[in-house]
Amino acid sequence: MSDLVRRDFLKLAASPAVLAPAAMPLAAQPLEQGVPLRFRQVHLDFHTSEKIAGVGDAFDPEEFVSTLEKARVNSITCFARCHHGWIYFDTKKHPERRHPHLRRNLLKEQIEACHRRNIRVPIYITVQWDHYSANAHPEWLVLDEKGAPVGTPIYEPGFYRRLCLNSPYRDFLREHVAEVVETMPVDGIFFDIMHPVECSCRWCRALMEKEGLDPSNAVHRRQHALKTVNGFQEEMSAFVRSRHPQATIFYNAGHIGPRHREAAPSFTHFELESLPSGGWGYLHFPLTARYSRTLAVEVLGMTGKFHTSWGDFHSYKNPAALQFECFQMLALGAKCSVGDQLHPSGKIDSVSYDLIEQVYAEVEKKEAWCRGSKPVAEIGLLSPEEFAPTYERTNFPSVCGAVRMLQELALQFDVLDSRADFMRYKLLVLPDEIPGAKELAAKLDAYVRGGGSLLASFESGLDDAKSAFSLHSLGVRLKGDAPFSPDFILPKGPLAKGLSRTEYVMYMKGKEVEPLSGSEVLASTVLPYFNRTWEHFCSHRHTPSAGKPGYPAIVRNARAVYFAHPVFTQYHLNAPRWVKTLVGNAISLLLPEPVLRLQAPSSTLATVNEQPTENRWVVHLLHYIPERRGQDFDVIEDVIPILDVQVSVAAPRRVAGVLLAPQGTKLPFQARASRVEFTVPRLEGHQMIALEFGS
Repeated sequence: MSDLVRRDFLKLAASPAVLAPAAMPLAAQPLEQGVPLRFRQVHLDFHTSEKIAGVGDAFDPEEFVSTLEKARVNSITCFARCHHGWIYFDTKKHPERRHPHLRRNLLKEQIEACHRRNIRVPIYITVQWDHYSANAHPEWLVLDEKGAPVGTPIYEPGFYRRLCLNSPYRDFLREHVAEVVETMPVDGIFFDIMHPVECSCRWCRALMEKEGLDPSNAVHRRQHALKTVNGFQEEMSAFVRSRHPQATIFYNAGHIGPRHREAAPSFTHFELESLPSGGWGYLHFPLTARYSRTLAVEVLGMTGKFHTSWGDFHSYKNPAALQFECFQMLALGAKCSVGDQLHPSGKIDSVSYDLIEQVYAEVEKKEAWCRGSKPVAEIGLLSPEEFAPTYERTNFPSVCGAVRMLQELALQFDVLDSRADFMRYKLLVLPDEIPGAKELAAKLDAYVRGGGSLLASFESGLDDAKSAFSLHSLGVRLKGDAPFSPDFILPKGPLAKGLSRTEYVMYMKGKEVEPLSGSEVLASTVLPYFNRTWEHFCSHRHTPSAGKPGYPAIVRNARAVYFAHPVFTQYHLNAPRWVKTLVGNAISLLLPEPVLRLQAPSSTLATVNEQPTENRWVVHLLHYIPERRGQDFDVIEDVIPILDVQVSVAAPRRVAGVLLAPQGTKLPFQARASRVEFTVPRLEGHQMIALEFGS
């Protein structure tokens, strides 16, 4: 889009005379603008081929909305335009793009039917994937550094060729969105496929050169890609808000991470697309939710009803899995969205909504203990994502291992980037690969001087060249890579709690460090006879310990503890219990009175949320076990109850009562010093416990 066109777009967005909404019947007006997100949403895909006839013919507005209402759904995202590029309403501006077999004004009928039952209908618009545009206008496609289109090869099935937002395609998008917001009642807009994609098309090359960037430089192309996406979002949000000031607006990239901090003003909320069986896995949602909730934007979780992922027709997720995925959203302070796909005929699948009803009926009962909740988090876990050279969703092993470990230890934590307010947390964890760049190291050292505690591992805290520690609080000097691997740790003192008096193998190569004056070696390595090579090896895997003391493995400097090994990456790879125990014991030294203590299986997920307006804390306990029953992904099929879960909470003020929610059953409790202790008789799936504070 040229600078002139962009200026015209923003001028149009700001012009009340041009954008004054036409009068609409009362039933078609947008609903409840300016209120919080609803708890029970559905994202209804409708990517429908032009080769299928009878599109929408079986849509029955009454059947559609009655099915949603029965399933307790109170918001559903419906389609204006899909990845095939087809439009599903009576378009006057682009009639050639209306689905060739659609004979009704489907989107408008869906909205009007839902509004009659007080169900919101955000409108879906695809952005970077559009099969029609890719075929009709190949000159609009993103080109890689070799000049080839990015995405699905032309003779393979799929609509995944990327379209460039700096090409004239942007002008089409502006006109298309304008028609939607001028002719439809708009509760919200869901813009899909919004990734910073490096592009070497002629429009991008010209813009980069104009901005003083080198198009042949991959770093410059990435910078320009992010600027392009953020600029598009800013312009489009201004335009939508000029017509519908209270409409919800979201731009989906399949992941929310540190790059979204700058772009957050363009969003009204974050929707966390995270289908565990669709490539995201069960660790992705807690990671992104614990980060997103720190950006002061409402959060909506999104899973799917599919056994696998989007477009898996006639498949149904195990009920226990859908329970866990939705109830975990509540536990992490998010609201719920379940993905579905409407059959090309337009007939809603009642079996899918029977499944959704099983879960949403329970969500409806739990909402009162989740509304307006905020996490009680005392640990900040820094993510390496912001330091990566790409903006795509990446499950970094170090932070994934840390998320899993901290959850299994029942610790209360957020995921942070370097710009977060560290002083909100009692302890910061730097897992394996957080670089100690000058500005960040200074901020972390100031945090420790201000009374905070720090746990870091492996290369965290090293300067950009990885030649020395710039994070002085760790109290160690780098000598180099550890000379032996694997080596072994012999725990002692408080780090030995829960472990036998023996040596434990550390599978991954660590660093050799020297403690500085004032630092204490909490545990040292024990060396093997030799490293395994073709010249000298022993047995199947690695050389055993020679019993010879080695170099420091764990060092403490006042309120900082440093692990020389990549303990979090190691835990992600093969989860040695002794590694988790060592880290847990080190955290206990730095955080002796955690918010929550739990005596339950490590498969129990536990969170603590505050409801300020209700004068209470709510503890969420979940016990569901994902299993790798097939080779492709984890599943949850069974709910396994556990009994007599003992809970201890460090309450901030006097607790007047402890109740199971939503049941209302009072639990006996004891107040010991600053802690409140009680026992949950039975945990079957998900249980909330409300700690009601006295006046």
